[in-house]
Formats: sequence, structure tokens, C-alpha cells
Amino acid sequence: MLAEAEAIRAATAHIGESFEQCVEAIRQLTGRVVITGVGKSALIGQKIVATLNSTGTPALFMHAADAIHGDLGMVQATDMVMAISKSGNTAEIKVLVPLIHRTGAKLVALVGEADSYLAKQADFVLLAPADREADPLNLAPTTSTTVALALGDALAIALLTARGFTRQDFARYHPGGALGKKLYLKVSDLFPNNQCPYVLPHTSIHDTMMTMSAGRLGAAAVLDVSGQTDSGRPIPSGTLLGIITDGDVRRMVSQYDNYHHLCARDIMTVNPVCVSPDDYAVAALEVMQSRNITQVLVSAPPNQLVGFVHLHDLLREGLV
Repeated sequence: MLAEAEAIRAATAHIGESFEQCVEAIRQLTGRVVITGVGKSALIGQKIVATLNSTGTPALFMHAADAIHGDLGMVQATDMVMAISKSGNTAEIKVLVPLIHRTGAKLVALVGEADSYLAKQADFVLLAPADREADPLNLAPTTSTTVALALGDALAIALLTARGFTRQDFARYHPGGALGKKLYLKVSDLFPNNQCPYVLPHTSIHDTMMTMSAGRLGAAAVLDVSGQTDSGRPIPSGTLLGIITDGDVRRMVSQYDNYHHLCARDIMTVNPVCVSPDDYAVAALEVMQSRNITQVLVSAPPNQLVGFVHLHDLLREGLV
């Protein structure tokens, strides 16, 4: 592991003008990046293809052996072919390179040897040197493939940065699973499914606790409805004054021997933390984690209650 880490560090010294020119050429490309190789280099190439596609650079994989048996037909003059090879002198590469030139596509060499056949035939050279493999026999592709993979990742990230790729762009390519939900799921997708228990400032403690119990969220909002009648549903227009949680009730019980004379305003937490319907759900999770709470109010300007988001909502969506 340390040998591979050191090889990656040493490879950074070879990232220079050719790397920058390659990034710019791909950025202006009207076609795709076609990555090819054999053996372990082919496997590394497939991973780099996946990374490029997921970060906004259209790419596909072409096995070097299959290329000379028909797959070369996928390469167009507007494409750029990246050939991955440690030595740059394998038989498959020597057969394939002249055929790539005939397509009119530009050629990138991701190669370990600067004076190799592949490097000398390429329009751009991304040097990935590995003086020694990690295994004792210096035979199994380990360090060399790790360096090649790291250089491919560096290329993808450089392109991502040059294009101004955003979280929203990333979300379009990763809609599935927890990762996708972190990038696109919003608070507005969650709170309409929940009850929204609320009380008025003068609501008795008994009625407040009954409202909290019925709402099944462990909390109730406190609203100033400016003289309106508390009709229960829908939420009346009014100002959000505070929140009463299970914690507020426990503190009340510990402080008062007789609390029947109290009302909601006496025990509420004022200026409660809120999130916006337009916030991402993961932002609501961060608020809950930082405040050590299990629910958060959703409010819209000017300080209007619209709903609740509970930790269970985020658990159900796989964000926790």
C-alpha cells in the first residue's frame, strides 16, 4: 500500500503542459472519449470510463483485442481515443495504433514509459510511471494500475472543474440510491406526508400534550393566529412563535410541582430552528445532527409554519 501511495505521489511531478493540453482538447471535443487497453489496463479503463460519464464527459470502453475484430467501428473522427498501457509496446497496441490514426481521432497515451511506441505515436501523453510493482516478484500489475487509475481520476476531476460541473449536474447522473437522494431530495418532498401538530399560545398544558401525542412527532408548534379560531386543519395563517417538544415537557415536570395552571407559551422554546421547503433533505439532517434533535420545523416567509420533518423521514429515505 505504501509503495503504491509513494508511486502516486511521484507521478504528480509528471502532470504538466501535456496534461493541461489534453484536458482542454477533451473539453472542446464534440465526440466522446474512447478508452482502450488489454488485461488489467482494460479493467482500469472501464473504471475511468464510468468516472468520466458520471462527471459530464461522454466516454465508452473499447477492448483493444476486440477493436481489431470489429469494435473499432465505434470510433469516429470527432472522438479521442485513450490507450492505457504500462509498457506502451504490447503487440495489441502496436496493431491498434495505426488503425486509430486512420479514423482521424486524436490519440492519448496513458503510459508508464515515455519513450515507448505508444507514447511516440500519441497526440497527448499522460505519463504514469511505476518503477516497481508492489508484489515481491515485481510482476503483478499493482502499482502501475493504481497510478493509471489515479491519473484517470485526476483527468476526470480536472474536466469537471473546467466545465463548472455542479451538484445539480452530478445529481442528474446519480439519481439512484442514497447518494442520489442526498443530491436531489428536498424538504418539500418529505413534510407533506407528516401531520403538523400545533397549538395556540394560551392552549392548556393538557391540550398541548394531547396534541403532541396525536401528532406522533414528539412536538407541537406554537402559533399566533391573530385572533383567528383554532380550527385544527388546515394550518391557520399566523406567526410561528415557538415549539414544544418532549424535552420541554420533561423540563416542565422537573421544575413545577403543579403545572396545570400553565399554558403553551410558558414552556415553549422560542425562535425554534427551522428549514425551508426548498432546502435539501440532507440539510435538514445536518440541522438535526448538529442540534441533537429528532424533528425540525419547516417554515416559509414570513415565518409561516408549513410542516414538520422528522428523523424517521430521513431514515426511511436511507439518508441516515
